[in-house]
Amino acid sequence: MNYRKLGKTGFNVSEISLGTWQVGGKWGSEFDNASADKIINTAIDRGVNFIDTADVYENGLSEKAVGRVVRSRSEKVYVATKCGRQINPHVNEAYQPKVLQQFVEDSLRRTGLERLDLIQLHCPPTEVYYRPEIFEMFDRLKEQGKIANLGVSVEKVEEGLKAIEFPNVTTVQIIFNVFRQRPAQLFFGEAVKRDVGIIVRVPLASGLLTGLFNRQTTFTPGDHRTFNRNGEAFDKGETFSGINYDLGLTAVDELKALFPDVKNLAPVALRWILQHSAVSCIIPGASKVEHVDSNLSVYDFPSLTPEKVNEINNIYNRYIRNEVHHLW
Repeated sequence: MNYRKLGKTGFNVSEISLGTWQVGGKWGSEFDNASADKIINTAIDRGVNFIDTADVYENGLSEKAVGRVVRSRSEKVYVATKCGRQINPHVNEAYQPKVLQQFVEDSLRRTGLERLDLIQLHCPPTEVYYRPEIFEMFDRLKEQGKIANLGVSVEKVEEGLKAIEFPNVTTVQIIFNVFRQRPAQLFFGEAVKRDVGIIVRVPLASGLLTGLFNRQTTFTPGDHRTFNRNGEAFDKGETFSGINYDLGLTAVDELKALFPDVKNLAPVALRWILQHSAVSCIIPGASKVEHVDSNLSVYDFPSLTPEKVNEINNIYNRYIRNEVHHLW
């Protein structure tokens, strides 16, 4: 495992960390504590020391699992969680300091931790990024010892650029992958200037970039890859990075042709991200232990040559750019 500095948090975190959206149960399936514990423990055994969760993942069960396992380990494992998505309706006016403070208290209770290493606003409405009183409230929580750092999880590059204007924002979590390249153009450079850590989510475009799906692949009714392809439940960009599934498969076929001897393209996709030095860590998810091993197989894969990087980017430019580049 390699480690990188997470911006001005000062944390040295595993390049390949763990996202826990589906830990303990595939999207839409019943949560399994034993499975969650096994996945999280395996990740830590492999050197992962940064775990990302959220209060809405499995209605708090993900936070409980992360806290339970981390408290049982001797290693230092940084815990990041998120708040805000419980607000219903999820509108700017409902974001109030007292509401968010209560969410933090609830996360502390569920995880059983004395302090959260990182609390992140969870993809709030764009208007929230223009409200200093929301961001200032987290300074008080830091003074009280309840959080160590504030970050944001964003849908759009523009939201990330606005968020890092607040000096207490230490990290930005953003979608970035072979099929979502816009963040590298302007945002990465601005974040580096401000020593803001970049946490990459959805690195495999909801599994599309593994190359293991085809046009006959089906997903369960409770899986967001079934019900959110057009943004029916939340931002469309969270599902297959907002790309039309059939178009994505066509582009993946081109990637397969570039790497004919590679059955699982996950390490290729992750290696492409890691070759951006601005990235602090990637948080691929895992619904079983094999996914942890697959994600960490990036270290068995050599660095991509400049020629391969150019060919990958050309596939993006030919098939994907016009569909998504301007949207997020």
